[in-house]
Amino acid sequence: MDHITWEEPFCGEGASCFRIGTDDQDNAYIAIAGAEATYLTDTREALRTLIRDIKAGKADHLL
Repeated sequence: MDHITWEEPFCGEGASCFRIGTDDQDNAYIAIAGAEATYLTDTREALRTLIRDIKAGKADHLL
């Protein structure tokens, strides 16, 4: 397994904090802060697409 470099947590008020990480094999990871051993993984391109779609409002119905 490659070494994951985790970003600082993204936290909402009264909500769980999420962390995004990457490795040198072009993989991206999302985990709950404090539970980084259990993560969701995909390619960095998939993470880019997810972030772009969220910024474009495609997940607003979840708010």
